[in-house]
Amino acid sequence: MVLDKIKQPNDIKNLSEEEIKALPGEIREFLIDHLSKTGGHLASNLGTVELTIALHLLMDFPKDKLIWDVGHQAYTHKILTGRADEFEHLRQYGGISGFPKREESDCDSFDTGHSSTSLSAALGYCMARDLAGEDYKVAAVIGDGALTGGLAYEALNNASRLKKSNFLIVLNDNEMSISKNVGGMSTNLERLRTSSKYVGFKNDVLNSLESWPNGEKLIRKIRSTKNGIKSLMVPNMVFEDLGIMYLGPVDGHNIKAMLETFRMAVKIKGPVLVHVITKKGNGYLPAERHPSRFHGTDIFEIETGLPKRNPNPGYTDVFSTVMRKMGDRNPEVVAITAAMAEGAGLKRFRNMFPDRFFDVGIAEEHAVTFAAGLALGGRVPVFAVYSSFLQRAYDQILEDVCLQNLHVVFAIDRAGLVGADGSTHQGVFDVSFLTSMPNMTVMAPKNKWELSDMMKYAVSEHNGPIAIRYPRGEAYCGLKEHRAPIEYGKAEEIKPGSKVMLFALGSMVKKAEEVCEQLKAHGIDAGICNARFAKPLDESYLKNIKKQYDLIVTMEENVLTGGFGEQVQAFLYDNDYKGKVLKIAVPNEFVRHGSVTLLFKELHMDSESITERILKALGN
Repeated sequence: MVLDKIKQPNDIKNLSEEEIKALPGEIREFLIDHLSKTGGHLASNLGTVELTIALHLLMDFPKDKLIWDVGHQAYTHKILTGRADEFEHLRQYGGISGFPKREESDCDSFDTGHSSTSLSAALGYCMARDLAGEDYKVAAVIGDGALTGGLAYEALNNASRLKKSNFLIVLNDNEMSISKNVGGMSTNLERLRTSSKYVGFKNDVLNSLESWPNGEKLIRKIRSTKNGIKSLMVPNMVFEDLGIMYLGPVDGHNIKAMLETFRMAVKIKGPVLVHVITKKGNGYLPAERHPSRFHGTDIFEIETGLPKRNPNPGYTDVFSTVMRKMGDRNPEVVAITAAMAEGAGLKRFRNMFPDRFFDVGIAEEHAVTFAAGLALGGRVPVFAVYSSFLQRAYDQILEDVCLQNLHVVFAIDRAGLVGADGSTHQGVFDVSFLTSMPNMTVMAPKNKWELSDMMKYAVSEHNGPIAIRYPRGEAYCGLKEHRAPIEYGKAEEIKPGSKVMLFALGSMVKKAEEVCEQLKAHGIDAGICNARFAKPLDESYLKNIKKQYDLIVTMEENVLTGGFGEQVQAFLYDNDYKGKVLKIAVPNEFVRHGSVTLLFKELHMDSESITERILKALGN
């Protein structure tokens, strides 16, 4: 196999033309085979095989810098830099990451995981290179979905300042992010894809001029003409209006065509954008037909593409059902997503109420302020978003929603440990930053029924900013008999005890049950309380129990600093609590990738470790 000859960076340059032709097929077969066993981002990687090969033929690693936006499409890059043997443990604890990691390889230039960051980082590399008087290529690969993010526009606006050296921007246009792309940029790119008359003419002109004496000066002259040829054939060429040379579109599955265009592009001083057309899932029919489902896939049968395991309904499914019902009952309810309709559970709402569903693209900041405007206009906006992506809109939540005390509902999915996606996606900071905001209410359900009750409360009874956080994965079906009505700021005692009270938030109530059973074996009858609210705390309940228990154990799936436990501890000690407070929380560190079960154990947050910590705190 040709792949066997790729052992280290730049080995691809030693392959023959025939071997290069065979390489994409081998890489696709490799990816499909391995990801069917480990899971991972399949569709996006199948779409960028030839693109990655062309870039590796162009660039010299690790000297040159290649930055992948988001980074979930960098599997071929990992293979071509000598990491194929490590794919057996892809996204597993101790194995290689599903995203670029500088600590993993010096061929990974920037740690990525979130969208729209590549252009800013790459431009920083360009400026640093020029200041140091060095000479290396810098390329950023950004998808058309990621180009909807505001940070990308900020970088494009700034990139025009680069005059004396090259910056290669590769626009990987597959007409999708995770969901189908939306908005004006998507429409503009569609015009560019279909503008073959302009593209053919322009490429012919540039190819000819490149070989002429002083050809580069003529190219620059064309580029600087404000109302040149482009304006006659393709109106609103947004990139060139920003001072960025535009080349393309180019077939993203034609290595020779891309390589020729890239070689021309890197000779031009200043930023150059090469528009590459690819197909998500290319080469594997199930992924071509269902690219959203194969964006991040679990293990699957290669022959059919069907998952090997069918999980029970998750919290996202519960949210999806409740949103559909609330949309039917209340015409003021509207739903917002940032390019995550399927992942965040809004597909059914979108299908039933298309006029009340808004996909704003990968633009969380805009989503939040847009929700504020909807609230002021008399609607009840529900923004469904992953915890780690909500971080991107911190200022908008604080200034545009909380400051005005607007009724916006934040449905925070993937709150807590998410597992294989790793440090960029662990949702362990939202309790800390949301509870610090005036007017914000933060809730977390113990099981699937409580999520339903909290959503109904947030939409129909509450008035003001409110967030409900719930974890990834299967919804807990225990404690069905405990379903007290939701009252603002009130906790729910599951069972009383003596000496020890387990004061748990959301997903940790289930773990509190496990700990309670283990403590029984040591003769300790621990109580359990479902906090329900991270903010406001149930102060009256805490005042009542402070004299009954020697040890109050707070349990949360959030970082320790600024979290639920610290706030409970501060309140108790401010009110003269004489006992101990043991805080079970995620340590103040970035959590690597691995299964959630293993991560809980490594963080000493599994039920056995918590039991041991409680016994130690009691002096047992």
